Amino acid sequence: MKNSRIYNKIRTVYDWPKPGIQFRDITTLLQHPRLVEQVVDQFITFAIRNKCNSIVAMDARGFLFATPVSLRTGLPVSLARKKGKLPAETVSATYQLEYGEDTVEIHKDSIKKNSNVLLIDDLVATGGTVLAVNECIKKLEAELVAVAVVIDLPDIGGSDKIKKEGIKFYKCVSFEGE
Repeated sequence: MKNSRIYNKIRTVYDWPKPGIQFRDITTLLQHPRLVEQVVDQFITFAIRNKCNSIVAMDARGFLFATPVSLRTGLPVSLARKKGKLPAETVSATYQLEYGEDTVEIHKDSIKKNSNVLLIDDLVATGGTVLAVNECIKKLEAELVAVAVVIDLPDIGGSDKIKKEGIKFYKCVSFEGE
């Protein structure tokens, strides 16, 4: 699936943050409110289709898309953030990075037991962050039923890992390469 209007408004920055990386920059998309509205509409349709009753927004660009989805659907939003960024008691999960590891956290009281959760982010690459958030959601006795992102980088394999976990996956656009 390729929404060419959205696709064409995402800037590629070569060799950032390090040589060989093609960074997919959504800041250029954000300059086009009607296209952002299309993304939000697509996420809302996906949330309804998958009977989601809660949203987790991924730090930090996921916040930009989860908030309008919440406002239009009435679904509550929880934040998934890097370790040490949330002030109250949290659950956490650690995941592997290319060089080392990182930890993601969610407030313990932010997701109700048995919720059907939609995770919203700007991009999926390796899928490590999503799978770590899934661990947190399970610790809260809820279920990550769906993931919605603006950009999928399928050659890196994250979306396949997510689907193998039985989680529904939606992307607005895909970019080849890394």
